[in-house]
Amino acid sequence: MNRFALPSEAVLRAREKVVLDHFHDEVRQEWDDVLATFPHPHYELIPSMTVHDGDSAVRGYYHDTRVAFPDQDHEIIALRHSADAVIVEFWLLGTHLGPLGKIPPTGGRHRTRMTAYFVFDEHENLVTERVYFDQLSILKQLFAGLDKRKPRDLATLGRAVAGALSMAGGAPDPRLTDTPPPEL
Repeated sequence: MNRFALPSEAVLRAREKVVLDHFHDEVRQEWDDVLATFPHPHYELIPSMTVHDGDSAVRGYYHDTRVAFPDQDHEIIALRHSADAVIVEFWLLGTHLGPLGKIPPTGGRHRTRMTAYFVFDEHENLVTERVYFDQLSILKQLFAGLDKRKPRDLATLGRAVAGALSMAGGAPDPRLTDTPPPEL
């Protein structure tokens, strides 16, 4: 693929439709429809250096995030095209009503700016959704509503911080760290 040449308008429009359908179906929690946008589902979450690869792993990711944020939604800010990807800037929103990994629910709401790269292969198949965001922004918003003067909220904050710290110690997925240099 020539990294300096954009595909035709028809290809860009087709890619954009796949991405917008993907976003729409995620909000509706229609997982079969979301997964149908990939020949092989593959998510890369750069802040946590985790990969969810394959139908089962991606469904598990969807399940876990919607348990934590059952009302998860998004607001698209901008959509751009590159030679091999559709790049979407968006706000992710949600209320923390269930456990997020080892972080207990705080009841806090977040609105976090993110960027996702929807990468397409040479056959115009969506092969990766690679997401970038600031985890600390989310945690600050989730913890902000806790009243540090109330023993119950203080205990929740303590469990939440302990849970966040325990999740931060995992080894990064080598598929995200062992990257070959580009041919420039």
